[in-house]
Amino acid sequence: MSGAPNALTARQRLELRAAGILAALPPRLQVLLSGRPPVIVDGQRLEPEMQLTLALLERRGAAPVEELTVEEAREATRRQSAISSGRPIPVGDSKDLWIDGVAGPLPARHYAPVDEPGGRPPLIVYFHGGGFVVGDLDTHDGLCRMLCRHSGAHVLSVDYRLAPENPFPAAVEDATAALRWAQAHAATLGADPRVVAVGGDSAGANLAAVAAWLAARSGEPVPAMQLLLYPAADATARRRSHELFGEDYFLTSKQMDWYLGHYIRGGGDLTDPRLSIVLADDLSGLPPALVVTAGFDPLRDEGEAFAAALREAGTPVVLRRFPGLVHGFARATGVSRAARDALVEVAGATRALLAVARAQAGAAPADERLAA
Repeated sequence: MSGAPNALTARQRLELRAAGILAALPPRLQVLLSGRPPVIVDGQRLEPEMQLTLALLERRGAAPVEELTVEEAREATRRQSAISSGRPIPVGDSKDLWIDGVAGPLPARHYAPVDEPGGRPPLIVYFHGGGFVVGDLDTHDGLCRMLCRHSGAHVLSVDYRLAPENPFPAAVEDATAALRWAQAHAATLGADPRVVAVGGDSAGANLAAVAAWLAARSGEPVPAMQLLLYPAADATARRRSHELFGEDYFLTSKQMDWYLGHYIRGGGDLTDPRLSIVLADDLSGLPPALVVTAGFDPLRDEGEAFAAALREAGTPVVLRRFPGLVHGFARATGVSRAARDALVEVAGATRALLAVARAQAGAAPADERLAA
C-alpha cells in the first residue's frame, strides 16, 4: 500500500488552485468578498480567511450533513478535505499497514519523520475526527503530515470502525486496541517505545482522551501525552458556545445531533465517561494534555471544561484557544494561513511536550536502530 491519498480530480485541482489564490488575498479584501462586515462574537473576531471560506460554502448551496445519507456524507467529507487540506507536504516516509483491532484488522497509515539526530523519535497514535461517522485516513492525511513534519514524531493514523454500521462502543474498543498495538510495536515502526502518545481531533480527540483514561483505570501503561484538538467531551449538555456558534460556523447543532444519533444507535447512557469524558469520576493518573480549542466552535466550552477538569485532577494541562478559528480548522490549512499557522504552533508545542516526556523516560541511545 502506498500511504498516499487518492489523486485529485481535475475539478479538485482547479478548486485547490482557486482556494490558494483566495487564501493569499489581503484580509480586508477577503472580508469584502465574503459579503459581510467583520464578524465579532463573544469578543472574538473571525479570521478573514475563515469568514470568506464560510461564505463560499454557503453560496455553494450544498445540502447540510443531516440531510445526506451516511455514504453521501462520507463522500462529501472526502471531497471537502481534498480541497481544504491543500497539497500534501513531504515527510520522511509514509506507508499503509494493518494493525490489530477488536473485531479484526484495522487500516492504518504510518508517517515517519525526517531523520534527526538523538535516537528514535516518539510516536503519536492519531484518531481522526468526523463525528464517529465520517472521516478516514485520506481526509486527515494532510493534518497527519503536518503533525509529523513539525512535531518530529512518528504518527500512526488509525481508521477505526465507524457508526452506524458499528455503533458505540466499537470506536472506543478500536482506540484502546490501537494504543496497545502501538505500545507493543513502536520499536518496529522506528519509534521510541517509551514515548507513545495519543492524539485526535473532535470525535478523534474524544477517543484519544478515553483511551488514555481507560488505560489509567485498568492499570495499563498510559500514553506519554494527550494531544486533543477541539475535543468532543460532553454529550449531555449544550454550553454557551453551543448557543453562540451552533449555526453558521461550519459545525452546527443539527450536525452534532445527526452524528450522535448514529453513534449511539440503539441507545446509550450519555453520562458514560466513554461518551462524556468530562463527567468521569476520577481523572487522576492521566498523562499531560495539550488541549486546543477554536473560538467560533460550539465545542469550545466543553473542551475547555475538560481541560479544567484534568487540571483539577492533577494532570498538567496546556490549554490553547485560537479565538478567530472554527471547528475543523486543522483540516483547513490549504485555504487559511491562520489555520496553517495554528497547526504548526500546535505541532511545535507537541514536540516540546514529547521532549519532556522523552527526557523523563530516558532517551533511547542514538545508535539504536530496529528495522521497520
